Amino acid sequence: MKPSDPKSWRARTQAVRGGTKRSANQETAEALYLTSGYAYDSAEQAYARFKGEDPGFQYSRFGNPTVSMFEERMALLEGAPAARATASGMAAVTAALLCQLKAGDHVVAARALFGSCHYIVAELLPRFGIQSTLIDGRDLRAWERVVRPETKAFFLESPSNPTLEIVDLEAVAKIAHKAGARLVVDNVFATPILQRPLALGADIVVYSATKHIDGQGRCLGGVILADEGFIKDHLQMFIRNTGPTLSPFNAWVLLKSLETLDLRVREHCRNAAQIADHLAAHPKVRRVLYPGRTDHPQHALAARQMSAGGSIVAFEIEGGRAGAFRLENALRLIDISNNLGDAKSLITHPATTTHHRLTPEARAELGIEEGLLRLSVGLEDPADLAEDLDQALAAV
Repeated sequence: MKPSDPKSWRARTQAVRGGTKRSANQETAEALYLTSGYAYDSAEQAYARFKGEDPGFQYSRFGNPTVSMFEERMALLEGAPAARATASGMAAVTAALLCQLKAGDHVVAARALFGSCHYIVAELLPRFGIQSTLIDGRDLRAWERVVRPETKAFFLESPSNPTLEIVDLEAVAKIAHKAGARLVVDNVFATPILQRPLALGADIVVYSATKHIDGQGRCLGGVILADEGFIKDHLQMFIRNTGPTLSPFNAWVLLKSLETLDLRVREHCRNAAQIADHLAAHPKVRRVLYPGRTDHPQHALAARQMSAGGSIVAFEIEGGRAGAFRLENALRLIDISNNLGDAKSLITHPATTTHHRLTPEARAELGIEEGLLRLSVGLEDPADLAEDLDQALAAV
């Protein structure tokens, strides 16, 4: 019987079965290939494989059967022609930018970025002669104003970390392409379940697979998705020779996690929407930022680009840093952690953790106030989460 085309499968089926390749043993779970190298039938075959004339594996820094299954499944789920996995999300961001840029090039990035992404754009790239300009990503005219002849890449997060700013992906993609630049989108908060940037015009999508894709706090991983030309002409050689390679074991863990990604993300969203509404009604909460709420300043755009509001809720409380610390320290169920997208609810104080390297002025410009907290809503019963937040808010 002829097998069905995986590209015709719906997302939940692709997340369970996409990319699976069985050995002669016909195992039902994906095989874990813990090997660094591969043997060749002959010297001639080794020569042909290194020339790219024989399709096979050479060395696990270049490719591995388990990692390859994860890459193919992610490509199917994202609706991307190709994917390459990396050792972490930051390895994915760095590789996606550096593999295509050289001294003299220019990058335009939204200023609302995760702290490590901000470091890459604002500090690391300029060391190699790659200039960067940070703008308010919500302002479409700002993207147009700063474009130069040497602009080669746009980079943004949407929703952003931690204030959940939404960028109009379709409009920014058009501006980038008019300028001859590629648009790179960090889609980690939305996941491929809620938003597909490639369908909105983006050229490259990056993920920290450590977050929702694993979703259970077990391992690090990253992935870059793009067209086959970008992978072949830019990314493959960069990864092959610099080595930010995903381990086969982590790839196997991530493959198993993808089987439940759709189910988990939708439940995360349902819980987060309830918690956002609960916090918004509390007298000690000054503001709540959640794209699924109609009071989010870009709710209409979020509704157009995303199928749900996501798992992250940002909220500001009275009392500044001292009040935020008192709340965190009073929590009994929710953990203090700078990770997100986990089955367990996690809370962090961005001003002193993920964005502590920014100046107070830069944080204020981004809306990262001293009383702001970022809550990654997990899969616990939302009533238990609400009770924990209420008793912690009583301590503020």
